[in-house]
Amino acid sequence: MKNIVLSLFTTLLSLVMATTGLGSEPSITSRPFGEFEGRPVSLFTLTNQHGLVAEITDYGGIVVSLKTPDREGKLEDVVLGYDDFEAYQKDQGWFGAIAGRCANRIAKGEFSIDDNQFQVATNNGPNHLHGGERGFNKRLWEATATIEAGQPQLKLEYLSPEGEEGYPGNLQVTTTYTLTKKNGLKIDYSATTDKPTICNLTHHGYWNLGGPSCDSILDHQLQFHCDKFTPTDETAIPTGELRDVKGTPFDFSEPHTIGQSIDDDNAQLKIGKGYDHNYVINGEAGTLRPVARVHEKKTGRVMELLTTDYGVQFYSGNWFDGKVIGRNSRPHTHRIAFCLECQRFPDSPNQVDFPSAVLRPGEVYEKTTVYRFSVQ
Repeated sequence: MKNIVLSLFTTLLSLVMATTGLGSEPSITSRPFGEFEGRPVSLFTLTNQHGLVAEITDYGGIVVSLKTPDREGKLEDVVLGYDDFEAYQKDQGWFGAIAGRCANRIAKGEFSIDDNQFQVATNNGPNHLHGGERGFNKRLWEATATIEAGQPQLKLEYLSPEGEEGYPGNLQVTTTYTLTKKNGLKIDYSATTDKPTICNLTHHGYWNLGGPSCDSILDHQLQFHCDKFTPTDETAIPTGELRDVKGTPFDFSEPHTIGQSIDDDNAQLKIGKGYDHNYVINGEAGTLRPVARVHEKKTGRVMELLTTDYGVQFYSGNWFDGKVIGRNSRPHTHRIAFCLECQRFPDSPNQVDFPSAVLRPGEVYEKTTVYRFSVQ
Protein backbone atom coordinates (compact mmCIF):
# COMPACT_ATOMS: atom_id res chain seq x y z
CA MET A 1 0.00 0.00 0.00
CA LYS A 2 2.84 2.40 0.90
CA ASN A 3 4.47 1.74 -2.47
CA ILE A 4 1.21 2.53 -4.25
CA VAL A 5 0.84 5.82 -2.36
CA LEU A 6 4.47 6.73 -3.09
CA SER A 7 3.95 5.97 -6.76
CA LEU A 8 0.89 8.22 -6.84
CA PHE A 9 2.84 11.06 -5.18
CA THR A 10 5.73 10.68 -7.62
CA THR A 11 3.39 10.54 -10.59
CA LEU A 12 1.56 13.67 -9.41
CA LEU A 13 4.87 15.49 -9.00
CA SER A 14 5.93 14.49 -12.51
CA LEU A 15 2.60 15.69 -13.95
CA VAL A 16 2.87 19.01 -12.14
CA MET A 17 6.37 19.52 -13.48
CA ALA A 18 5.39 18.53 -17.00
CA THR A 19 2.38 20.85 -17.12
CA THR A 20 4.38 23.79 -15.77
CA GLY A 21 7.26 23.34 -18.19
CA LEU A 22 9.69 22.21 -15.52
CA GLY A 23 10.54 18.92 -17.22
CA SER A 24 13.97 18.78 -18.80
CA GLU A 25 16.81 16.52 -19.83
CA PRO A 26 19.03 15.56 -16.90
CA SER A 27 22.08 17.78 -16.76
CA ILE A 28 25.00 18.89 -14.62
CA THR A 29 26.92 22.13 -15.10
CA SER A 30 29.45 24.10 -13.08
CA ARG A 31 30.54 27.66 -12.53
CA PRO A 32 33.18 29.41 -10.40
CA PHE A 33 32.12 29.96 -6.79
CA GLY A 34 35.26 31.33 -5.14
CA GLU A 35 38.82 30.51 -4.18
CA PHE A 36 40.13 28.50 -1.22
CA GLU A 37 43.80 28.29 -0.29
CA GLY A 38 44.76 29.32 -3.81
CA ARG A 39 42.51 26.73 -5.48
CA PRO A 40 39.29 27.41 -7.42
CA VAL A 41 35.98 26.46 -5.83
CA SER A 42 33.12 25.37 -8.09
CA LEU A 43 29.35 25.34 -7.76
CA PHE A 44 27.66 22.48 -9.60
CA THR A 45 24.03 22.58 -10.74
CA LEU A 46 22.32 19.19 -11.01
CA THR A 47 18.91 18.93 -12.72
CA ASN A 48 16.93 15.73 -13.15
CA GLN A 49 14.39 15.01 -15.90
CA HIS A 50 11.51 16.27 -13.72
CA GLY A 51 13.15 19.64 -13.05
CA LEU A 52 14.39 18.99 -9.50
CA VAL A 53 17.45 21.26 -9.10
CA ALA A 54 20.32 20.99 -6.62
CA GLU A 55 23.33 23.28 -6.32
CA ILE A 56 26.33 21.65 -4.64
CA THR A 57 29.83 22.99 -4.09
CA ASP A 58 33.07 21.04 -3.80
CA TYR A 59 33.90 23.10 -0.70
CA GLY A 60 32.61 20.98 2.19
CA GLY A 61 30.31 19.04 -0.13
CA ILE A 62 27.73 21.69 0.70
CA VAL A 63 24.22 21.50 -0.76
CA VAL A 64 23.81 25.23 -1.33
CA SER A 65 20.30 25.00 -2.76
CA LEU A 66 17.64 22.42 -3.53
CA LYS A 67 14.59 23.54 -5.46
CA THR A 68 11.44 21.46 -5.69
CA PRO A 69 7.86 22.41 -6.69
CA ASP A 70 4.80 22.79 -4.50
CA ARG A 71 1.41 21.35 -5.45
CA GLU A 72 0.85 24.30 -7.83
CA GLY A 73 4.17 23.68 -9.56
CA LYS A 74 5.95 26.64 -7.95
CA LEU A 75 9.65 25.87 -7.74
CA GLU A 76 11.25 27.01 -4.46
CA ASP A 77 14.35 26.42 -2.40
CA VAL A 78 13.74 24.15 0.61
CA VAL A 79 17.18 24.41 2.26
CA LEU A 80 18.73 27.29 4.17
CA GLY A 81 22.05 28.67 3.05
CA TYR A 82 24.02 31.73 2.00
CA ASP A 83 24.42 33.93 -1.06
CA ASP A 84 28.17 33.60 -1.55
CA PHE A 85 31.25 31.53 -0.84
CA GLU A 86 32.66 33.93 1.74
CA ALA A 87 29.62 33.38 3.95
CA TYR A 88 30.14 29.61 3.85
CA GLN A 89 33.75 30.08 4.91
CA LYS A 90 32.57 32.01 7.96
CA ASP A 91 29.66 29.66 8.73
CA GLN A 92 29.74 27.86 12.09
CA GLY A 93 26.55 25.86 11.63
CA TRP A 94 27.58 23.21 9.05
CA PHE A 95 24.90 24.52 6.68
CA GLY A 96 24.26 21.86 4.03
CA ALA A 97 27.71 20.32 4.55
CA ILE A 98 29.30 16.91 5.00
CA ALA A 99 30.08 16.49 8.71
CA GLY A 100 33.08 14.31 9.58
CA ARG A 101 35.31 12.52 10.45
CA CYS A 102 32.86 12.01 13.25
CA ALA A 103 29.41 13.54 12.99
CA ASN A 104 27.70 14.61 16.21
CA ARG A 105 29.39 14.64 19.61
CA ILE A 106 32.28 12.89 21.33
CA ALA A 107 32.32 13.41 25.11
CA LYS A 108 35.20 15.67 26.19
CA GLY A 109 36.82 15.07 22.79
CA GLU A 110 38.32 11.86 24.11
CA PHE A 111 38.21 8.28 22.87
CA SER A 112 40.41 5.19 22.75
CA ILE A 113 41.01 2.53 20.11
CA ASP A 114 42.86 -0.65 21.07
CA ASP A 115 44.01 0.99 24.35
CA ASN A 116 45.45 3.97 22.48
CA GLN A 117 44.03 7.25 23.77
CA PHE A 118 43.20 10.17 21.46
CA GLN A 119 42.23 13.78 22.10
CA VAL A 120 40.36 15.83 19.50
CA ALA A 121 39.09 19.42 19.63
CA THR A 122 36.37 20.43 22.09
CA ASN A 123 34.41 22.85 19.92
CA ASN A 124 30.95 22.43 21.49
CA GLY A 125 31.19 23.27 25.17
CA PRO A 126 33.18 20.45 26.76
CA ASN A 127 32.62 18.15 23.78
CA HIS A 128 33.79 17.51 20.22
CA LEU A 129 31.22 18.18 17.48
CA HIS A 130 31.03 17.27 13.77
CA GLY A 131 34.73 16.72 13.17
CA GLY A 132 36.19 19.65 15.08
CA GLU A 133 37.34 23.18 14.30
CA ARG A 134 37.99 22.36 10.63
CA GLY A 135 36.08 19.24 9.79
CA PHE A 136 35.11 18.00 6.35
CA ASN A 137 32.81 21.01 5.96
CA LYS A 138 35.88 23.27 5.76
CA ARG A 139 37.84 21.23 3.18
CA LEU A 140 38.00 21.37 -0.61
CA TRP A 141 37.06 18.05 -2.20
CA GLU A 142 38.02 16.70 -5.64
CA ALA A 143 34.91 16.71 -7.83
CA THR A 144 33.85 14.56 -10.80
CA ALA A 145 30.55 15.38 -12.54
CA THR A 146 28.81 12.80 -14.72
CA ILE A 147 25.43 11.58 -15.94
CA GLU A 148 24.95 7.99 -14.80
CA ALA A 149 21.98 5.94 -16.04
CA GLY A 150 20.18 9.18 -16.92
CA GLN A 151 20.82 10.72 -13.50
CA PRO A 152 23.15 13.68 -12.74
CA GLN A 153 25.85 12.67 -10.30
CA LEU A 154 28.59 14.53 -8.44
CA LYS A 155 31.37 12.45 -6.90
CA LEU A 156 33.48 14.19 -4.25
CA GLU A 157 36.73 12.71 -2.91
CA TYR A 158 38.91 13.79 -0.01
CA LEU A 159 41.98 12.36 1.70
CA SER A 160 41.97 13.28 5.38
CA PRO A 161 45.62 12.94 6.49
CA GLU A 162 46.70 11.27 9.69
CA GLY A 163 46.51 13.70 12.61
CA GLU A 164 43.97 16.02 11.00
CA GLU A 165 41.88 17.38 13.87
CA GLY A 166 43.62 14.81 16.08
CA TYR A 167 42.26 11.68 14.37
CA PRO A 168 44.51 8.67 13.70
CA GLY A 169 45.14 7.21 10.26
CA ASN A 170 44.78 8.45 6.70
CA LEU A 171 41.11 8.34 5.76
CA GLN A 172 40.12 8.25 2.07
CA VAL A 173 36.52 9.42 1.71
CA THR A 174 34.12 9.48 -1.23
CA THR A 175 30.70 11.15 -1.09
CA THR A 176 28.48 10.87 -4.17
CA TYR A 177 25.39 13.01 -4.71
CA THR A 178 22.81 11.80 -7.26
CA LEU A 179 19.52 13.37 -8.31
CA THR A 180 17.42 10.29 -8.96
CA LYS A 181 14.64 9.65 -11.43
CA LYS A 182 12.32 9.31 -8.41
CA ASN A 183 13.04 12.90 -7.30
CA GLY A 184 15.50 11.98 -4.60
CA LEU A 185 18.74 13.52 -3.45
CA LYS A 186 20.70 10.30 -2.96
CA ILE A 187 23.95 10.43 -0.98
CA ASP A 188 26.36 7.49 -1.05
CA TYR A 189 29.31 7.49 1.34
CA SER A 190 32.38 5.27 1.41
CA ALA A 191 35.69 5.42 3.26
CA THR A 192 38.82 3.37 3.90
CA THR A 193 41.73 3.82 6.31
CA ASP A 194 45.30 2.64 6.83
CA LYS A 195 45.04 2.66 10.65
CA PRO A 196 42.15 2.08 13.05
CA THR A 197 40.20 5.32 13.27
CA ILE A 198 36.75 6.81 13.77
CA CYS A 199 34.41 7.32 10.80
CA ASN A 200 30.84 8.58 11.08
CA LEU A 201 29.63 10.81 8.26
CA THR A 202 26.38 12.68 7.71
CA HIS A 203 24.69 15.36 5.63
CA HIS A 204 23.87 18.46 7.67
CA GLY A 205 21.10 20.15 5.68
CA TYR A 206 18.66 22.62 7.22
CA TRP A 207 15.20 22.02 5.74
CA ASN A 208 12.06 24.14 5.47
CA LEU A 209 9.54 22.69 3.01
CA GLY A 210 7.49 25.89 3.13
CA GLY A 211 10.12 27.68 1.06
CA PRO A 212 11.71 31.11 1.52
CA SER A 213 8.52 32.80 2.77
CA CYS A 214 8.00 30.31 5.63
CA ASP A 215 9.59 31.43 8.90
CA SER A 216 8.75 28.43 11.10
CA ILE A 217 8.79 24.65 10.84
CA LEU A 218 6.45 24.11 13.80
CA ASP A 219 3.47 23.37 11.51
CA HIS A 220 5.39 20.78 9.49
CA GLN A 221 3.95 17.32 10.08
CA LEU A 222 6.58 14.74 11.01
CA GLN A 223 6.48 10.97 11.28
CA PHE A 224 9.38 8.77 12.43
CA HIS A 225 9.92 5.04 11.97
CA CYS A 226 11.71 4.99 15.30
CA ASP A 227 10.50 3.42 18.55
CA LYS A 228 13.39 4.59 20.74
CA PHE A 229 15.64 7.59 21.25
CA THR A 230 18.83 8.24 23.21
CA PRO A 231 18.31 10.65 26.13
CA THR A 232 21.26 12.88 27.01
CA ASP A 233 22.96 14.63 29.90
CA GLU A 234 23.10 18.42 30.23
CA THR A 235 25.89 18.63 27.62
CA ALA A 236 23.91 16.63 24.99
CA ILE A 237 25.97 13.45 25.48
CA PRO A 238 23.82 10.27 25.52
CA THR A 239 23.46 8.54 28.87
CA GLY A 240 23.61 5.12 27.16
CA GLU A 241 19.90 4.42 27.61
CA LEU A 242 17.67 3.53 24.67
CA ARG A 243 14.35 4.98 25.85
CA ASP A 244 10.93 4.17 24.39
CA VAL A 245 9.31 7.17 22.72
CA LYS A 246 5.82 5.98 23.64
CA GLY A 247 4.16 8.31 26.11
CA THR A 248 6.76 11.06 25.63
CA PRO A 249 6.97 14.25 23.51
CA PHE A 250 9.46 12.31 21.35
CA ASP A 251 6.77 10.02 19.95
CA PHE A 252 6.26 10.71 16.24
CA SER A 253 5.09 7.19 15.45
CA GLU A 254 1.92 8.78 14.10
CA PRO A 255 2.31 12.00 12.11
CA HIS A 256 1.78 15.25 13.97
CA THR A 257 3.23 18.74 13.89
CA ILE A 258 6.74 19.41 15.14
CA GLY A 259 5.31 22.13 17.36
CA GLN A 260 2.69 19.98 19.07
CA SER A 261 4.83 19.02 22.09
CA ILE A 262 8.09 20.88 21.54
CA ASP A 263 7.58 23.20 24.53
CA ASP A 264 6.26 20.55 26.93
CA ASP A 265 7.58 20.51 30.48
CA ASN A 266 10.05 17.73 29.78
CA ALA A 267 13.60 17.53 31.12
CA GLN A 268 15.04 16.26 27.84
CA LEU A 269 13.43 19.04 25.79
CA LYS A 270 14.77 21.66 28.19
CA ILE A 271 18.38 20.55 27.62
CA GLY A 272 18.36 21.65 24.00
CA LYS A 273 15.45 24.13 24.13
CA GLY A 274 13.54 21.67 21.94
CA TYR A 275 14.42 18.62 19.88
CA ASP A 276 18.13 17.87 19.45
CA HIS A 277 18.20 14.12 19.94
CA ASN A 278 19.21 10.91 18.23
CA TYR A 279 16.46 8.47 17.26
CA VAL A 280 17.08 4.74 16.84
CA ILE A 281 15.86 3.73 13.39
CA ASN A 282 13.62 0.66 13.24
CA GLY A 283 14.73 -2.26 11.09
CA GLU A 284 18.07 -3.71 10.11
CA ALA A 285 21.01 -1.38 9.60
CA GLY A 286 22.68 -1.89 6.24
CA THR A 287 19.34 -2.07 4.44
CA LEU A 288 17.79 1.01 2.83
CA ARG A 289 14.62 1.60 4.84
CA PRO A 290 12.26 4.46 5.73
CA VAL A 291 13.27 6.80 8.55
CA ALA A 292 10.96 9.80 8.42
CA ARG A 293 8.27 11.59 6.45
CA VAL A 294 7.72 15.35 6.61
CA HIS A 295 4.68 17.13 5.13
CA GLU A 296 4.15 20.89 4.80
CA LYS A 297 0.42 21.38 4.32
CA LYS A 298 0.35 24.85 2.76
CA THR A 299 2.63 23.96 -0.13
CA GLY A 300 1.84 20.25 -0.20
CA ARG A 301 5.52 19.38 -0.26
CA VAL A 302 6.55 16.02 1.17
CA MET A 303 10.06 14.86 2.03
CA GLU A 304 10.73 11.20 2.78
CA LEU A 305 14.00 10.12 4.34
CA LEU A 306 15.53 6.68 3.84
CA THR A 307 18.90 5.36 4.99
CA THR A 308 21.02 2.29 5.65
CA ASP A 309 22.36 3.86 8.87
CA TYR A 310 21.56 3.23 12.55
CA GLY A 311 20.29 6.54 13.90
CA VAL A 312 19.02 9.97 12.93
CA GLN A 313 19.59 13.22 14.80
CA PHE A 314 16.52 15.44 14.80
CA TYR A 315 17.30 19.10 15.45
CA SER A 316 14.52 21.69 15.42
CA GLY A 317 16.56 24.88 14.98
CA ASN A 318 16.27 25.85 18.64
CA TRP A 319 19.42 27.97 18.86
CA PHE A 320 18.75 30.30 15.93
CA ASP A 321 18.21 33.88 17.14
CA GLY A 322 18.05 35.90 13.91
CA LYS A 323 21.60 37.23 14.18
CA VAL A 324 22.87 35.12 11.27
CA ILE A 325 21.63 36.35 7.90
CA GLY A 326 21.19 33.81 5.14
CA ARG A 327 20.36 33.83 1.46
CA ASN A 328 18.34 36.77 0.13
CA SER A 329 18.84 38.66 3.42
CA ARG A 330 16.74 36.07 5.28
CA PRO A 331 17.53 36.00 9.02
CA HIS A 332 17.87 32.57 10.57
CA THR A 333 15.26 32.95 13.28
CA HIS A 334 14.16 30.59 16.05
CA ARG A 335 12.98 27.24 14.63
CA ILE A 336 13.08 28.35 11.01
CA ALA A 337 14.47 24.99 9.87
CA PHE A 338 15.07 21.42 10.99
CA CYS A 339 17.85 18.87 10.47
CA LEU A 340 17.60 15.11 9.96
CA GLU A 341 21.14 13.74 10.19
CA CYS A 342 21.59 10.00 9.60
CA GLN A 343 24.51 8.67 11.63
CA ARG A 344 25.97 6.28 14.15
CA PHE A 345 24.72 7.31 17.59
CA PRO A 346 26.33 10.34 19.30
CA ASP A 347 29.39 9.49 21.41
CA SER A 348 29.57 6.02 19.84
CA PRO A 349 33.39 5.96 20.26
CA ASN A 350 32.83 5.90 24.05
CA GLN A 351 29.63 3.84 24.34
CA VAL A 352 30.30 0.11 24.05
CA ASP A 353 26.61 -0.73 23.64
CA PHE A 354 26.15 1.66 20.70
CA PRO A 355 26.89 0.75 17.06
CA SER A 356 30.65 1.05 16.62
CA ALA A 357 32.14 4.01 14.76
CA VAL A 358 35.58 2.39 14.51
CA LEU A 359 36.88 1.74 10.99
CA ARG A 360 39.86 -0.59 10.52
CA PRO A 361 42.27 -1.27 7.64
CA GLY A 362 40.71 -3.68 5.16
CA GLU A 363 37.18 -2.57 6.04
CA VAL A 364 35.00 -0.25 3.98
CA TYR A 365 32.67 2.28 5.59
CA GLU A 366 29.58 2.41 3.38
CA LYS A 367 26.14 3.93 3.71
CA THR A 368 23.35 5.48 1.65
CA THR A 369 20.87 8.19 2.55
CA VAL A 370 18.03 9.46 0.34
CA TYR A 371 15.92 12.60 0.71
CA ARG A 372 12.98 12.05 -1.66
CA PHE A 373 10.46 14.73 -2.66
CA SER A 374 6.84 14.68 -3.79
CA VAL A 375 3.61 16.63 -3.29
CA GLN A 376 0.32 15.83 -1.59
